[in-house]
Amino acid sequence: MGPLIVEACRRATKLPLDVHLMIEQPERLLEDFARAGADHLTVHVETCPHLHRTMQQIKGLGLKAGVVLNPGTPVAAIEPVLPLADLVLVMSVNPGFSGQAFIPEAISKVAEISGKLRLMRSQAWLEVDGGISAETLPKMQAAGANVFVAGSAIFGHPQGILGGIRALREAGA
Repeated sequence: MGPLIVEACRRATKLPLDVHLMIEQPERLLEDFARAGADHLTVHVETCPHLHRTMQQIKGLGLKAGVVLNPGTPVAAIEPVLPLADLVLVMSVNPGFSGQAFIPEAISKVAEISGKLRLMRSQAWLEVDGGISAETLPKMQAAGANVFVAGSAIFGHPQGILGGIRALREAGA
């Protein structure tokens, strides 16, 4: 999905559009996504050799800047840009396809980042993506996450989409 989909979503809603750029060299497309109507642009530390500059570019476009951490990347990799972050996204599966198994080590990573954000008095969102279900959401919430991306738990729920949303809402505090 690219700027064209973001543009279509922008026409359909006034809600904030949080765009997770799971691409290499995302700096090439920042302006395109901004023009399309994104509110937040989130980039992977692993794909941005000049992460600080990329986040400054996002903010320069008037958008909220986010940084993503893959399961195998240590928290230390994002520490230099935490003061710039409006959103920190911890992947609790490896980037790719929906339906992967939750990686439990992501819980301690979220707790570590949450502590760092608290010490900085940061208002950044702490988001998790991957394997979020009625079982894993409370664990991530207890670790400090406050935004959750769920696909299979909603769209693959035995009681349908509404049943999936209800189960996640009931699992959250």
